[in-house]
Amino acid sequence: MPQATTREPGELVGPRFALFSDVLLLGLATTVACLPVLTAPAAMSTACAVLDRRVRHDRTITVGGYFRALRARLRTGDLAAGAAVVAGGALLLFNALVAGAGLPGAAVFRPALLAAGALLAVVLLHACARPESATSWREAARAAAYETVRAPRGSAVLLLAVATAAVCAWAYPPLALLVPGPLALAARAVEHAGATAPAAPAAPAAPAVLAAPAAPAASSHSRTATEHS
Repeated sequence: MPQATTREPGELVGPRFALFSDVLLLGLATTVACLPVLTAPAAMSTACAVLDRRVRHDRTITVGGYFRALRARLRTGDLAAGAAVVAGGALLLFNALVAGAGLPGAAVFRPALLAAGALLAVVLLHACARPESATSWREAARAAAYETVRAPRGSAVLLLAVATAAVCAWAYPPLALLVPGPLALAARAVEHAGATAPAAPAAPAAPAVLAAPAAPAASSHSRTATEHS
């Protein structure tokens, strides 16, 4: 469905700003949905799916529509994925506290720990944007890990988005309530770009002239066989 490009009479914001406001509203709704913690992966995955429908079909995002979509897809596997994310975050936090307590080699350990956390965040965003996350987080995580390595440009974009969101939340804490929306938009955009990337060109077919000489040879052979008979 083509989107409007001009502002209607009496309309306060144009269509481009409407998408921006929808992303911020979705970010706030996703933050609320993430408050139980275990629902965080499902909340981000639903945000990516709602944004996809918003862009493809020009459907306005509403808080009620988001929570209805989340309730319709919430299952035991989503809670298990949330528990795995919490366990991974707790492990990273514990190691960070140990490194800050004077662990030998902390100067090397801290950057490695930061890189591991950033890599896990990128893989998680990739997984939330994958359609497999609605049915199997294991398949989504496997595909996300492969996509992280296969498409380093997209992974770099997601890493930049995570870093920007962290800096914004650190500089102005109330912005932390809105960052899930832009993160979901970045994850879905990267996933869409990877899905629509042009495939490698097929090898050219052999020229017909290479096979042409075979026809006269076959005809001569049949003529010879006829004469002998």
